[in-house]
Amino acid sequence: MGPASGERGVQGAVFALVASAFMTIYIPQPVLPVLGAEFGVSPAVASLTVSGTVLGIALANLPFGVLADRFPIRPLLMGGGAVVALASVACSLTRRVEVLIAARFVQGLFLPSLSTCVAAHLSRTLPPDRLNVVMGWYVSATVTGGMGGRLLGGLLFPPERWRLGFVAAAALVLLATVAALARMPREASRPSSPEEAEGFARLLQRPELLRMFAVGFFAFFVFSAIFNYLPFYLSGPPLNVPVRVITLLYLSYVVGIAIGPVSGTLAGRLGTGPTLVLGCCLFILSIGLSLVPSLPVIALSLAGVCGGFFAMHSGAVGALNRRLKSSRGRANSIYVLLYYLGGAAGISAAGSAFARWGWGGTAGLGAIALLLPLSLGLLEMRRAAASSKLHLPTRAP
Repeated sequence: MGPASGERGVQGAVFALVASAFMTIYIPQPVLPVLGAEFGVSPAVASLTVSGTVLGIALANLPFGVLADRFPIRPLLMGGGAVVALASVACSLTRRVEVLIAARFVQGLFLPSLSTCVAAHLSRTLPPDRLNVVMGWYVSATVTGGMGGRLLGGLLFPPERWRLGFVAAAALVLLATVAALARMPREASRPSSPEEAEGFARLLQRPELLRMFAVGFFAFFVFSAIFNYLPFYLSGPPLNVPVRVITLLYLSYVVGIAIGPVSGTLAGRLGTGPTLVLGCCLFILSIGLSLVPSLPVIALSLAGVCGGFFAMHSGAVGALNRRLKSSRGRANSIYVLLYYLGGAAGISAAGSAFARWGWGGTAGLGAIALLLPLSLGLLEMRRAAASSKLHLPTRAP
């Protein structure tokens, strides 16, 4: 096997691992109304099967970021993959919503071993000229997983057989973990020692990193709000869309799969600022379009939502990793921590807005929240233009 084919094998194994991890997060989302009816709970309680996992990811990312900087990746993958798969089996067996939510929270605690640690490994082992595009593919794996989880939970199996989705997810996580362990090369250089690494406080004092952390927080705040309350919006009057059709709308994620590598290339050519601004404008316009009570128009709006969000996310992740020389595990864990805290906050805030003002409240909240990342993208453009005029050496955009 030549070097090129070996490298493709590693990339394929990593793609499958990250996709299976993100698939696990979103399995219940399209069947939240079904869970609410089966367990006799409100939409807010049913949504804890998603937001509880997101919260677990947020809490565990900083510890896993430290572990990724100090230890090889293989034992982290092995332990994390086993716990996530076993928790999926528990989700498929329980008859109590409290146990389901608790198992989902445990999954969230260990999913960073399959995502944050992999991102740190890639940024440590890849040359800078390839990192931007490969991180775009990494983001595409997260998109594939997000779409796959929703299709698995609401389309591949009948909605009332949602438990089978968790069984299938457990098998996929185990297979992907084994494949990644078999193909993942041992690192040529050792992870950073505590003396060499920048601590969390130092990383949070760097404005060029803080801007990317904020983009991740607010982008996922809005994205989670839109997609978490989408089933309730579509299944109620005046649209009254059945669960299987709602699930098919998650195929809009295909846009994100393509946008990941494209936005990585775009950010390399145009800079981070233009990528963020274009993605944010598309995101806001698409949210406005979702207010039209027409299923084809809403389907089009969701494609735009995915395109805008994943352009922002891919651009921010690529810029963050290019601006790092050490502490990549810590920096990626901060990004993912704030990313998922944004998602959990978005679900909670949008729940109140949806209860009081319906879908218009959720959409309005999302549009307002995107004004900050839009301003940060404009700031990136102004800073890049000023640096160019002064002919000063700049950090990677």
